[in-house]
Amino acid sequence: MDLAKRLADNLRARRGAMTQEQFAKKLRISRATLTRLESASQNTTITTLDQISKALKCDVGDLFK
Repeated sequence: MDLAKRLADNLRARRGAMTQEQFAKKLRISRATLTRLESASQNTTITTLDQISKALKCDVGDLFK
């Protein structure tokens, strides 16, 4: 499994019952970006990964487990 797919699966799992809009606001990214990340159709930057990990209070590495 590639890293983009791992990230996508992990983000969907962490979102749970939240809407994409709600989760995107929590992560401080646009809903469109979240949609692309959750479908593994967009690569992300280190800055965005850092932002997501801070919002989720986890290490960047945890996003790829």
